Amino acid sequence: MNLTPNLEAVEVRIQAACGRAGRNRDTVQLLAVTKGQPPEMVQAAADAGLTLFGENRVQEAKAKIGRCPARLRWHMIGHLQSNKCRDAVHFFEMIQSVDSLGLAREIDAWANKAAKTMPILLEVNVVGEASKFGFSPEQLLADLAAVNALRRIEIHGLMTIAPWTTEPEKVRPVFRRLRELKGQCEQVLGAGLPHLSMGMSGDFQPAIEEGATLIRVGTAIFGPRPRAKPAA
Repeated sequence: MNLTPNLEAVEVRIQAACGRAGRNRDTVQLLAVTKGQPPEMVQAAADAGLTLFGENRVQEAKAKIGRCPARLRWHMIGHLQSNKCRDAVHFFEMIQSVDSLGLAREIDAWANKAAKTMPILLEVNVVGEASKFGFSPEQLLADLAAVNALRRIEIHGLMTIAPWTTEPEKVRPVFRRLRELKGQCEQVLGAGLPHLSMGMSGDFQPAIEEGATLIRVGTAIFGPRPRAKPAA
């Protein structure tokens, strides 16, 4: 499948948002979300020039990554259970969805066993949606020093999933709040955090305008996700 037209359309939107925000296009990384997509679709995206991919489930990633080009980079972007941390540390170069101090400690323990340092993003549930995981803004600031003290963890920034809406402008305040939280975290840590992972297919333009450095795009690249086939 030729994904180039889809990617070109996404690129137009990225460049337009960067232009409105007065940002350099190089400050935004496009991560292709491959949940439910077969290795053949990953290959098509790689053929179109993409190198950064994200998976929502560890088990799906384990089955898929080895069947994709070795040069590709992979991030864990979905909810991570503690019993999947060992595999997550092994298969991914970054875990974006660290949503609690306890999970950070588990990742740190497995990274120590693997003798590697694990870059992470701290997931924030900005508006407190019951259906979503993540630190509350208050808990994030309370636990930040403890997460930062873990020897095998490197905090690279924050991540959020905005509430779903057909009107992207409605979630701009969520992205703005995450940017403000990043600034507060930087003050606590006394160091800069390079990444804000926010924005998906329907809302990545206001996310870019509010400072996103990583956007997670699936449907706009691959089209509607394949539906699971009913059991016979």
